Amino acid sequence: MPLTTSSIPTTRAGTREWLALVVLTFAVVILAIDGTVLALAVPALVADLGATTTQILWIGDIYSFMLAGLLITAGNLADRIGRKRLLLIGAAGFGVASAIAAFSTTADTLIIARALLGVSGAAVMPSTLSLIRAMFQDVAQRTRAIAVWSAGTVGGAAAGPLVGGALLENLHWGAVFLINIPVVIVVVLAGAFLIPESKNPVTPRVDLLSAFLSILTIVPLVFAVKRSFSYGIDGWIAATAVLGIVSGVVFVLRQRRLETPLIDVRLFRIPAFSGAVAAITLTIFAFTGLLYFFSQYLQLVRGLGPFLAGVAELPMTVASMLVVVVVGLLVGRLGRGRAISSGLTIAAIGLAALAVAEGLEGYVLIGVALALVGLGAGIAMTLGTDAVVSVVPTSRAGAAASVSETAYELGIALGIAVLGSLQVAIYRGALTLPPELDGQTAATVRDSLAGAREALDQNVPLHADVFAHAQHAFTTGVQTASFIAAALLVVAAIVAWRVIPSDKTDVAVAAH
Repeated sequence: MPLTTSSIPTTRAGTREWLALVVLTFAVVILAIDGTVLALAVPALVADLGATTTQILWIGDIYSFMLAGLLITAGNLADRIGRKRLLLIGAAGFGVASAIAAFSTTADTLIIARALLGVSGAAVMPSTLSLIRAMFQDVAQRTRAIAVWSAGTVGGAAAGPLVGGALLENLHWGAVFLINIPVVIVVVLAGAFLIPESKNPVTPRVDLLSAFLSILTIVPLVFAVKRSFSYGIDGWIAATAVLGIVSGVVFVLRQRRLETPLIDVRLFRIPAFSGAVAAITLTIFAFTGLLYFFSQYLQLVRGLGPFLAGVAELPMTVASMLVVVVVGLLVGRLGRGRAISSGLTIAAIGLAALAVAEGLEGYVLIGVALALVGLGAGIAMTLGTDAVVSVVPTSRAGAAASVSETAYELGIALGIAVLGSLQVAIYRGALTLPPELDGQTAATVRDSLAGAREALDQNVPLHADVFAHAQHAFTTGVQTASFIAAALLVVAAIVAWRVIPSDKTDVAVAAH
């Protein structure tokens, strides 16, 4: 029968656990930064590697494709072999892959390196959250710990452009990856001493067929969505979409029959669980989908350098970290469901305000809008994650954490693929190029605004006019994507309000 967390004996965490939390937060910070740090490096990548728009999108989202595809398997593997062990292995691999990425000489090599970063990240992410679930058994402490962890994920994603901007101002773009290595060393060495080992005492067998089906579901579906915006509907899209859907159906049916499934689909019958997973996915979808092209907007339209562009996004970083201070008060006043809904609403207002601000002069409205996005996204992510990991017993913490992290990474992949591809489609549709522009230059301008800046000599009057027109088309695309993301968050806010409990009591834990 269902148990509440208040009926389960708990031990309060001490100094070692809080220090271990710092190490775990460092781990997710570098993973989150890696998801967005390249946003400011895109112009430099285009110039150095000659990357096309399609390659730019792959560089941006292959990292999250691999994470999203492997997280479910990694979470269950962590339950079996030990969460600390898998985290340290993944962190070490992340450092090696970072070095490969930093010294890539072609766009294809960088894509492969980013894929390896995703594989390593998949080993790290669910381990961090499941270790927090095991170390912090007291409900109040766990909520605060998850708030710190969420500040690392959301704040790290928001801080990516600032870190990237600071490095790119004077260094080669590869420095955005080299910065990972010293942090990885700290995580591995400090984690070996501070983090306690944790795993499922039953040591369930990892079902390899289910793992394969989970990858065969997520990656083809995201690929189909991404390709449809770039090339339109074709045979490849239809084939990959069908493959993903069929694999998904088979995956769910298999999970219902297994004694120890990769994902316990029965958990989705719990409103707090399913609503929280949806909130996490849509929040990060809107957040990263905006961030990936907004950083380019600041440089290519507003004319800011990489560092100043990162500084311009600082309000979002700071606001996302302030969540640690306000989240407890919000839950106490509103209850979990309404607090999550409020966070989603705040983020939606911020996205809509940002879309308006992008068409105006000045920075003040942009700064306010970014702060609203960071605050709202941080609230929704923190409480959504807390709800997900609170509804399962400790023995299945890795599997539950993998669901939360899969939602997070799938949101990143879909945000870049869908909103990014939509922005590109609108940009190209809004372009009207003069017939006297030569064919090669016209093709480069249509490919991307970053490419247009490289191809057009703006000292030539015609080229200056074309670039100004391209900037306007790019801004239109970013604004439209922001409005769409805001509308999706409003829908998510309504769902969260209705399906996630707000009785201000502990979330029920599903007994197995």
